Amino acid sequence: MRDPAKAAAARVVICVFDGLRPDFIRPELMPNLARFTGQGTWFREARSVFPSMTRVATTSIATGAPPKVHGVVGNAFLFPEVTREHALDMSRADDIALAEVATGGGLVEAESFGDVLAKAGKRLAVVHTGSAGSAYLINPRARANGHWTFSILGREHSQTPDAVDEIVARFGALPPRSLPRFEEIDYAERVLREHVLAEMKPDVALIWFNEPDTSFHYRFLGSPETLAVLRHVDAAFGRLLEWIEGQPDAERYAVVAASDHGQISTKGELALSELLRGQGHAGRRAAERTLAGASFSMTGGNMGEIRILEGGASRRDAIAAWLREQDFLGMLFSKARNEVEGEVEGSFALSLVDLDHARQPDLVYVLRSGDEPDSYGNPGLGLLTKFDVPVGGGMHGGLNRHELNTVLAVRGGGFEPGAKDVCACGIIDIGPTVLGLLGLSPARTMLGRNLALPATEQRTRSFETGAGGFRQRLERADRKGSRIILSGARG
Repeated sequence: MRDPAKAAAARVVICVFDGLRPDFIRPELMPNLARFTGQGTWFREARSVFPSMTRVATTSIATGAPPKVHGVVGNAFLFPEVTREHALDMSRADDIALAEVATGGGLVEAESFGDVLAKAGKRLAVVHTGSAGSAYLINPRARANGHWTFSILGREHSQTPDAVDEIVARFGALPPRSLPRFEEIDYAERVLREHVLAEMKPDVALIWFNEPDTSFHYRFLGSPETLAVLRHVDAAFGRLLEWIEGQPDAERYAVVAASDHGQISTKGELALSELLRGQGHAGRRAAERTLAGASFSMTGGNMGEIRILEGGASRRDAIAAWLREQDFLGMLFSKARNEVEGEVEGSFALSLVDLDHARQPDLVYVLRSGDEPDSYGNPGLGLLTKFDVPVGGGMHGGLNRHELNTVLAVRGGGFEPGAKDVCACGIIDIGPTVLGLLGLSPARTMLGRNLALPATEQRTRSFETGAGGFRQRLERADRKGSRIILSGARG
């Protein structure tokens, strides 16, 4: 609960740790973040959106809304109104630019907290170490809003390339890419602390650390390298906290620590496109960057979309029927037939998980996963399709609770120190909360809630559907005006 007498915040600092699971916040591993969660309110049951992918989650953080509102329905997705040549890769600057031209600037269909700040005459500065798409989607109209976005990948990855020029002139050449991303963490943290916070003094400052997500993917969740990068990014966070705590008006700063999704480890890889070809369905994966000769397109990972290009509903239903017979299938979704069921037999409705946008695919599949431990003892293990992540590496996108459970803690602005809030909430609540800390109302399109306000009544609901030997279940917390997806699985 927030103390109204201490409610005002002059500045808000948001630190996002891409892919961080809450169960990795341990004093011996991440002492600064562990200390921080004890100094503010830790929302222990925070959740991502579905798909639990970075570009989708980034847009949901920015807009305070799920994909059904903002329209970014995947890290990659087929968008025929933009191009029929290939699926859009939302990490790429050229694909983002193509989509913005085709939509007349309406790729993201909802207002962001950056838009609200700009209308109120307030400034947002972003220091980003992720892809061009992620840097774009956290503040989609940064240039129009007169805001500042620095990308560690270079000027072509930012809407405000002058920001990159400015930083390089002061701090030297951008760091070389290495794995783990030690150099990028240190460079970005220094930019935020010495330049953004100390000199620019924006109303809201956001830093997006690309770790531990990258190391989770390619160096595995519990490896010595990954544990080292967790300690490293925690030390960077500690330096930011030390700077804030040393300011004469430190009590006027509110700090938000968050992640966009979690991860689970992988135990096997499927050549799903090739398996479907063996059933008479010629498909193209998004990574191929072509749809030539394809009767369907698909995206991959531990979940993905399928779009039918030839054959209509009969091909869709045939693919779905074959998938339901496979032991590797975890969950299946299609366009809503009613509140719970999709048009496709045995599937859940896409509306059940707030993915019922006009850009929705024909089918969404999730590969099977569970709570069994990986080789390092971390719970959460599943499958992935042919992808660039090695078997054993981390993945996310699905509905396993370890993918969905996110870090979310707020210190300052009247939030109760040492409190653990166990009410279901989510990344869609970050934008409204940041605005509320500054005394601003949320955008009309925001479905998330200001976490400083008393929680509205919520109801946990369980859903089940299936066909034949295939059954699936989903748990969701419904609250006034929005829903939080808790978990989903086959069973």
